[in-house]
Formats: sequence, structure tokens, C-alpha cells
Amino acid sequence: MAGETMEHRGIDAAEQAAAMMTTAGMPRMPARALMALIAAPAGGYTAAELADRLGVSAGAVSGAVRYLQDAHFIRRLPTPGHRRDRYDLVVDAFHSVIMGNIPVYLQMADYVDKIGSEATDDAVAADRAATMSGFLRFMAARMPELVAEWESIRAAE
Repeated sequence: MAGETMEHRGIDAAEQAAAMMTTAGMPRMPARALMALIAAPAGGYTAAELADRLGVSAGAVSGAVRYLQDAHFIRRLPTPGHRRDRYDLVVDAFHSVIMGNIPVYLQMADYVDKIGSEATDDAVAADRAATMSGFLRFMAARMPELVAEWESIRAAE
């Protein structure tokens, strides 16, 4: 395949989605790599193919895929007989990441409650803390219900 040019799909939409994810707080290069992998061919991209698709250096790709692996969005796939690994999305990555963060929401709610308990002399600060911890607990309780509903819808399709 040396010298072949790979056709990349969905570039404009992927870049727009990556920009939105960056606005929401994800670092720019991991967001771009994640969105590029959505339209990757079956089996994903090698680091070189991903660098080509993104128009960036191998170093930029290395940092992006490390970030995405640590966040459990992508996986590295060894290719038997080849030195280059491939990167592909984890099946139901967003589902898994959201469900995996439920304990984080609950722990954060506990910490925010402690902040509020130390602000008893300031009703505005105490209310702010109660609102935030209440929302985090609500999200932790509702996420499993929403995921179950999503799974039912997908199974019915």
C-alpha cells in the first residue's frame, strides 16, 4: 500500500463536530482524532493514516491517541505480521464512558455537599452547592435509565 492515497470520508462534518467537542472541553487534537475515527474504514487507521487524515505530525497523533485510549474511547489493535498498530473506536464508547463516570458524579456530589456544609453562613453559596450536587445525583440516577431506554430502542430497530 506504500504510495497509495487513502480516501478520507466525512472530513468537513468531522472537523465541525471536533470543534464542538473542543468548545465543550475536550482538547483539540483528541477531538479531531476521535471524529476522524468515526468515518475510518473498517479496522480503523494506523497512526500514519490518521496523521495523513488530520494533516498533522506523528507526535500530535501519538498524544491524541494516548488521550483517547486513556479515556476509553479508542483501542489499539495489533495487526499480525505488521509492525504498525491500528486505532479504532471502542464499540459503544460514549455509552461506556458515560456509564463509567457515574461514580465520578456521585463522588463530586459528595464533595460539593461538603463545600456547601462549610458555607452555612452564606445562603447563596449553600444553595449553589445544593443545586449542583442535586443535579449530579440526578444525572447519576437517570443515566442508567436513559442507557437502558437507548438499548431498548436499538434492539427494536
